[in-house]
Amino acid sequence: MQSETRTWRLRLGIAYDGTDFSGWARQPGLRTVQGALEEVLATLFRRYPPAPLLAVAGRTDAGVHASGQVAHLDLSDAQLRSLRRRGDDASTMAPVALAALLGKRMNGILGAESDVAVTSSTIAPAGFDARFSAVWRRYEYRVADAAAPLDPLLRRTTVRHPAVLDVDAMDSAARALLGLHDYATFCKPREGSTTIRTLQSFVWTREPGGVLTARLQADAFCHSMVRALVGATVAVGDGSLSGPDLVRLRDERRRTGAFLVMPAKGLVLTEVGYPPDAEVAERAERTRARRDLI
Repeated sequence: MQSETRTWRLRLGIAYDGTDFSGWARQPGLRTVQGALEEVLATLFRRYPPAPLLAVAGRTDAGVHASGQVAHLDLSDAQLRSLRRRGDDASTMAPVALAALLGKRMNGILGAESDVAVTSSTIAPAGFDARFSAVWRRYEYRVADAAAPLDPLLRRTTVRHPAVLDVDAMDSAARALLGLHDYATFCKPREGSTTIRTLQSFVWTREPGGVLTARLQADAFCHSMVRALVGATVAVGDGSLSGPDLVRLRDERRRTGAFLVMPAKGLVLTEVGYPPDAEVAERAERTRARRDLI
């Protein structure tokens, strides 16, 4: 039997339709993803207080969706063992088997029609931190222009644009923005936060159904950065700006009204990348150290 004082860190995969949430972060009086999940945890562990809290890879804004969000939480040994089902012997069940039950128990409380779900629950490797161990985040953004057929089924996840967009020009402009730069032009300023990021990938494609999809990956994104980058390249697609204009605006490093920040509903956090298990603790320490210097 494990020590009663042992703490287990679990990694959760999470998906949600962000339409009816006021973002990820817990806020008094508002429905948020973190708030909804932590209410479930409080119910699940009501006999084993205190209720665990979640730490997340990326705090998405109101209306933003996720298919690959990652969070972690810490459970006491008693909390982990309490996840067993009737008839199970928690003293002989492997921790990995008990951890897998957490997602199932949470989803059972949330219900089959919930707009948030736990897609996986596993024992995290030593030193894992959902936020600070991450090495990249990946997003997609969907735009239906005038060339795409109207599809009511996409109305919560796809933004309509009234003109036909030049996807080749958008893709070329997107690729020109890659690299390690100060992206202050595309970020809402936050006190104490850096706007220096490495934009690792940014491409536009037109899907077989006609919808345009942007796929972006960076070591991290500052506040509103993805939606601003998408808006800037959409402006290239409708002829309002050129690719060289975007590079110039980026290098000027100041907010501008030359393009619109796109609505939240077209944005989906699709994946968070981590190093091999043996390196997650070192990665977290390095990331925290950099943040402390900012």
